[in-house]
Amino acid sequence: QVQLVESGGGLVQPGGSLRLSCAASGFGFNSWYMSWVRQAPGKGPEWVSTIDTGGRSTRYADSVKGRFTISRDNAKNIVYLQMNSLKPEDTALYYCARVERVGSHGNDEYDYWGRGTQVTVSS
Repeated sequence: QVQLVESGGGLVQPGGSLRLSCAASGFGFNSWYMSWVRQAPGKGPEWVSTIDTGGRSTRYADSVKGRFTISRDNAKNIVYLQMNSLKPEDTALYYCARVERVGSHGNDEYDYWGRGTQVTVSS
């Protein structure tokens, strides 16, 4: 069965860094685009970033561009999200998701999600 397990979340101060990991299993990982999506309490999901199958093409939401970097290791079936210069508004539950259908910026459709890892940015 398809499984996505996020890890690496935690409490960090503004300006700090954090690296999230998503371990994938149960499917041909290197045949799928992968994304990170976040959701703050009481708000809807917000697309963060997407990476293509081979890790050669990446896309980012304007809110994180220049600060976050998505990458993947197909040999290990892991997707990463390196987050630098973190801001309080980055506080959210971060989900790893498999892209079922590729759309325009922020409009991809997802068929599988992890349970999420909490990122809290506060001083």
